[in-house]
Amino acid sequence: MKKYLLIGVSAFVLGAGAMSYVSQQAQASAQPRSKTYRMLGLFGDVLDTVERQYVSEVDDTKLIEAAIDGMLTSLDPHSGYLNPESFGEMRDQTRGEYGGLGIEVTSEEGVVKVISPMDGTPAAEAGIKAGDYITAVNGESVLGLTVTEAVKQMRGKAGESVTLTIAREKTDPFDVKIVREVIKPKSASAKMEGDFGYLRVSAFNEKTTDEAERAFNELKAKNPKMKGLILDLRNNPGGLLDQAVGISDLFLDGGEIVSQRGRDPRDVERYNARPGEITGGLKMVVMINSGSASAAEIVAGALQDRKRAELVGVTSFGKGSVQTVIPLRGGMDGALKLTTAKYYTPSGRSIQKTGIDPDLEVAQSRDEAQSIANRAFQFSEASFRNALNAEEGKVRRGAHEPAEAPPESYDTKTGDFQLARAKDVLRYGSVAATPKLPKPTAKMADVVSRARVAEAAKAVAPPAAKTAP
Repeated sequence: MKKYLLIGVSAFVLGAGAMSYVSQQAQASAQPRSKTYRMLGLFGDVLDTVERQYVSEVDDTKLIEAAIDGMLTSLDPHSGYLNPESFGEMRDQTRGEYGGLGIEVTSEEGVVKVISPMDGTPAAEAGIKAGDYITAVNGESVLGLTVTEAVKQMRGKAGESVTLTIAREKTDPFDVKIVREVIKPKSASAKMEGDFGYLRVSAFNEKTTDEAERAFNELKAKNPKMKGLILDLRNNPGGLLDQAVGISDLFLDGGEIVSQRGRDPRDVERYNARPGEITGGLKMVVMINSGSASAAEIVAGALQDRKRAELVGVTSFGKGSVQTVIPLRGGMDGALKLTTAKYYTPSGRSIQKTGIDPDLEVAQSRDEAQSIANRAFQFSEASFRNALNAEEGKVRRGAHEPAEAPPESYDTKTGDFQLARAKDVLRYGSVAATPKLPKPTAKMADVVSRARVAEAAKAVAPPAAKTAP
């Protein structure tokens, strides 16, 4: 209590001296403020003109909601407006149960793009992949729609089918028919991989930490001689910050997990692990790929920086920003999803745009090795035109031949090459001690530009007609 009182007194003293400064600044701030008022007047004039002169009657609510969303999405790819319906759907999703297909999507230059399918959902079972473009739903184009609008078309009653038109690199556009389900994704599951435990965490919702702890403890009880643990965060699109902290806390014995910093450099919030960790000191490997984003990167970065685990896979997505959901009138008018901070790993690095590089780079397939060699095929935070900038002087790793990829004799349809190499790292004790495989000789492939993808999409569905459907 005394601390708060002292702060209050200090603020009063400073306030007295600041009053004259505020009055001196009033005229200086009048001009920018008047410009803002003028632009708001312009908005009203435009709305009035549209109402009176557009070719058909318009819905004012939809126009204003679209304007608010456009204002926010112009800031960065992850800010936006959620109308009351979308706000309710988002809360259902973070609770870990909702209706739909089970895919995380975003918008890239007016095209809906898949960030990641969720494990065990209709989308994953139908073969939807990270990086796919969704160009039409039930034959109606979704080109140019907002993510919210496109998601509405994909969602519906459980048991009903929906047909998605998919544009994928190196293939002709094709249709996928999927039956909607009530999505209850189990965000954590565990099993044995030989002598090693394998813990899969596919998302970060309100149940994730509890599910992960329960799954590991049950596995350890059945396999007390477990020799190591693999934490699989591949194609995990992220979710709730507190759950990323919770998962990290399971494997750290105290110390910092992550910090977040807002506009004011002094505004730093740190999250620390509690004493004690659940594995009893087992060696760990974390698997990541370009679909590992946001909360998944917090966990991977924390365990890597704290020397608790080594990372195997390919560079992560690179979403290093924090979004705060701000309800409007208690949610009656929806909510703002606003980027309010960037997060930093324990060593103080921001991975915004750059992603987290693995300790052992391993492509899952020869095709993935080829796409790493040709940067045009990679989908990451850096792909967004208006993504927040990376830290000064830092850039995402460019096109290169990956350190390892499956040999020609390896059957990638039946085997998981990244998992095999993760087990090798545990078997040999470290990345440094693990014998390295010959570097693949990837060739620079033909560059498939966004323009060509857009052309393919238009051919399938003419343009007449994050978030997670």
